[in-house]
Amino acid sequence: MVTTGARLCAQTHRGVAVMPEPNDHLRRARERIESPNATGHPLSRQELADLITQWLYKNGDQNAVIDANYIGKLELGNIGWPQNTLRRQAFREVLGAGSDAELGFRRPRRSRSTVDDVDRKQFLQAAAGVAASAAIGQPRLADLITPTQPTPVPTTIGMADVDEVRTAATAFGSWDAIYGGGLVREAVTAQLQHCVELLNARASEKVRADMFGAVGYLAHVTAFMAFDAYAHDDARRMFRFALSCAEEGDDWHLRAKVLSSMARQAIWCGDPDQGLTFTELALVRSDRLTPTERAMLHTGRARALAKLRRVEDTAAAVGVADSEFSHARPENDPPWMAYYDSAQHAGDTGHALWDTAMHGHFVGEARARLAFAVAGHDDRYKRSKAISQTKLASLVMTTGDPTEAATAGMQALEWSGAIRSKRAADDMRELRRVGERHKNVAEVAELRSRIGAAVVPL
Repeated sequence: MVTTGARLCAQTHRGVAVMPEPNDHLRRARERIESPNATGHPLSRQELADLITQWLYKNGDQNAVIDANYIGKLELGNIGWPQNTLRRQAFREVLGAGSDAELGFRRPRRSRSTVDDVDRKQFLQAAAGVAASAAIGQPRLADLITPTQPTPVPTTIGMADVDEVRTAATAFGSWDAIYGGGLVREAVTAQLQHCVELLNARASEKVRADMFGAVGYLAHVTAFMAFDAYAHDDARRMFRFALSCAEEGDDWHLRAKVLSSMARQAIWCGDPDQGLTFTELALVRSDRLTPTERAMLHTGRARALAKLRRVEDTAAAVGVADSEFSHARPENDPPWMAYYDSAQHAGDTGHALWDTAMHGHFVGEARARLAFAVAGHDDRYKRSKAISQTKLASLVMTTGDPTEAATAGMQALEWSGAIRSKRAADDMRELRRVGERHKNVAEVAELRSRIGAAVVPL
């Protein structure tokens, strides 16, 4: 008899419960690959899920979302044969397998008795009954999947728990950089709520400090997703919570990152003075930060100064940021700074100079930096690539050839297709607005029409 607490789900064959056989082939194939986030450790289930999702997106399935739970079901044998052909190919490509059998995937045998036992009419009637009951206010479909047994919170935690929270934060941060925060924000918020409970568990002083840092990192990711979705009040609360975690864990690196993001939100929301204050706070004891972090913060200062129309101060801040970045050593940076490479630096400084260039200052420099960012961003940072391309198109539309700008804008619109980012959408609206004066140019008219169809007006 299978008990309620059993971790494996029982399958049935002619009414007899049969425990699924674990897929050790798939587990070993995963564990042969080293984790990109934890040297010396095997690839985690979530990391494998991220790689599979990315492969599927690149190869035509933009709607696939593979998670650690699905990988677990495969490894435990609860799912023995992924039905989707492209999905099986993704596993073979990512894990370097020559066949499905090498990964332990076994096509289920069809049994006539199984087919005969299914009362199709009864099944369809039951399904129709669920839909009808939902329509008349009986149990909603969402109620049918609402958990009644929440995941228990351990009373004692160790470094393994810290690593799990960090892995979750990294995975969600990668998703956000590719697609934006609109689609999975609620899921990440739920994950954060669970992880906050871990802060009340017993732990050594080191584990406790590291857990505050890990939860703060996840809170920052959650806050930035809320910011990207224009849930600004949610974002502010989560940023403040992340900052409290950084202070509690005495983590100056996380503190700098959170304050930098708080500055970006304030600037975006039309309060550059507050944004400038946040960056200045983050630069207190800047000797404790890495050159990459200092470059990020001085770039934030430049963006605030540009919004305040302080042109010369903006240029000076960009110069300081460039100087700091020239001394960057990525191996010394915290994990969440991996995104800040030369493309990101060019894009962020280009965005700062964009505000001055739209008024005739440093036009060539702004264009060059934004173009460098577009060329340098790979598929991990699709949102940044699309936003930089849109800004570049708006700048060219305002200061240069409208036909060239329209071509750049069409490319930006194509890249933005799978991204659920309200910031990206707003930049598209701005591009449509600045193109109005060239609306008699055929290419510009076409671009404005396509933006109007793709982006809902405010």
